[in-house]
Amino acid sequence: QLSEDVERISENPTDEREGEMEVHEDASSVILPDSELGTTAPSLRFSKTCLKNVFSVILLFIYLLLMAVAVFLVYQTISDFREKLKHPVMSVSYKEVSFYEAPGIAFYPGKARLLSCKHHYYDHILPLINPGQPGDIECTTQRINYTDPFTNQTMKYALVVQGPRDVKKKELVFLQFHLNGTDQDFSAIDYLLFSSFQEFINSPEKAEFMKDCESSYSSWKFSGGFRTWVKMSLVKTKEEDGRETVEFKQETSVVNYIDQRTKPRSDQLFFVVFEWKDPFIQTVQDIITANPWNMIALLCGIFLALFKAADFAKLSVKWMIKIRKRHLKRSRQVMNHIS
Repeated sequence: QLSEDVERISENPTDEREGEMEVHEDASSVILPDSELGTTAPSLRFSKTCLKNVFSVILLFIYLLLMAVAVFLVYQTISDFREKLKHPVMSVSYKEVSFYEAPGIAFYPGKARLLSCKHHYYDHILPLINPGQPGDIECTTQRINYTDPFTNQTMKYALVVQGPRDVKKKELVFLQFHLNGTDQDFSAIDYLLFSSFQEFINSPEKAEFMKDCESSYSSWKFSGGFRTWVKMSLVKTKEEDGRETVEFKQETSVVNYIDQRTKPRSDQLFFVVFEWKDPFIQTVQDIITANPWNMIALLCGIFLALFKAADFAKLSVKWMIKIRKRHLKRSRQVMNHIS
């Protein structure tokens, strides 16, 4: 036996020295006399190693699950951001003003004639002295003829009147029209509103300006034999390309006119009042609620968590491999010693 040991040492001197050192290091914990511990210590060490391995596997699966959740959150965040880009939210804001820019009121009276036009303040309209008779025309008016923008064949006659401006004093414009006779069952006058009377006056091509207004704005009617009260509000809309469009909203109330003229007449009288509803200009614009900086910050946090989880999983795997190698090495040492 001694000669065999000498031959083995001479063949593998380095391995033998390492084995002796490891055996001496672990002799107190692994190799003990059967009279003291028997086989209890190796079994306890093996059970602890198994528990550590099981716990490491459970941690590894937990972090893999967290990584899967993080990947899902990244996908969901990007999908929500793209969806918000496609569907912006409408934002409405109000701006209070003391004076509006005077709008233009285009009337299409046909055979009717303008009898009077006045600016009143504080909603106070004096009683009519001579209804049906020509009176004072104190409004700024402009008459224009242009071709119909939809047919390009018929000529249209429009009477353009400057609208009210001073909203604090409740400025209003009161107009009276007279129609001597009509061959229709119903008598009404068409009108439309556009945003700037001054822009119309300064336009070198007023006919083209009116054609554009008729194509862009809606038209309304007011009937004969009534006083039609029109309260306007202004809505500005900002488009995605930066353009700004203007439209009017109206609240209309109709009051019956009691004709107190001495002789019964077959003619028709038209009365219409224009004023501002309130001093607030409504501005509507589309706002994208998705903030790219918030999304970038969220993605950075998720990716950091992913890298941290991946690093922890790699260290856990290395630690498990190291523990397994150490266990196998100690098992071999015990078997060699027994042999």
